[in-house]
Amino acid sequence: MRQRLDRVVLADGTVVAYASIGAGRPLVYVMGWLTHLRLGWELPAERALYEALGQGIRLVRYDRAGCGMSAAVDRPASLAFELEQLGAIAAALGEPFDLMGTSMGAPVAVAWAAAHPETVRRLVLYGGWVRGGEVSAPGVRNHVLGLVESHWGLGSDVLTDIFAPDADRSTRAELARYQRACSSAATARELLALSYDIDVSDSLAQVRAPALVVHRTGDRAAPVSQAHELAAGISGAELVLLPGRSHLPFAGDRDELVRVVRRFLGLSVGRRRADELTPRQREVAELVSQGCTNREIAARLGIDERSAEGHVERIRLRLGFRSRAQIAAWFSGR
Repeated sequence: MRQRLDRVVLADGTVVAYASIGAGRPLVYVMGWLTHLRLGWELPAERALYEALGQGIRLVRYDRAGCGMSAAVDRPASLAFELEQLGAIAAALGEPFDLMGTSMGAPVAVAWAAAHPETVRRLVLYGGWVRGGEVSAPGVRNHVLGLVESHWGLGSDVLTDIFAPDADRSTRAELARYQRACSSAATARELLALSYDIDVSDSLAQVRAPALVVHRTGDRAAPVSQAHELAAGISGAELVLLPGRSHLPFAGDRDELVRVVRRFLGLSVGRRRADELTPRQREVAELVSQGCTNREIAARLGIDERSAEGHVERIRLRLGFRSRAQIAAWFSGR
């Protein structure tokens, strides 16, 4: 899939970058705390999530103001500002859409669906909450906010361990670097504070769209009790609890999450065998089994080292492995 980049401009001049993949009925994906459309697309695990969700539809994502490819602004972060940005994306689409919110994007999606029921066909909420103040204890919140503000490097490391505890060490290090590239420390702190302040308890009963609430039972960033509250507050909402501790939707068992979401949206659910690799991926797996590094794989196949790294990561994700050693053992055993 190719990612197409565009932008919308709010009434006050705020520029919001957005990306689309695929074609057909729109699914607007409201992402969590910090995002970067280009860098996220370059992360194999994150891209694999979007490509799987976007099969047969048009998947639309955007960077909120101050993050990624959207310029910083002087306006303070607020739920009203979040809804204004989502409204600009909705206006650009010009038609009703399915809406999926993850993490902080979940309460934003709830507030939008409640205020604009005519625009939302179906609503999916992953890893979200009703009241941000109940996500963690006040002492923990203050400590994390202070850490992000005073030492963004260490703060991003701590939050990555919370968001993706099931990822291996190298993946967590990459995710921490990714967070730091998404925004400044000041913006990161402001948006994190907003996530703790959001309260959509008064909006739940106003949601009219069919709703799905998905949550991992061991989520360390958002307690599963908040998922129960979301589902209980939205009339007729379906609640699906998945095993796992990772808060990031593309970490952990991404494939099962995709199946649950696509089934709810009435989309086809692929039955691809777990060990079905592309010819290029089989070549890479064979070289991994021979003990080749990414640089050596790149030289052997005439590709750049980053592409080789991406192939290895995609193989690992598709086969459900955590290390190169598992890839090597799998290939050797075939």
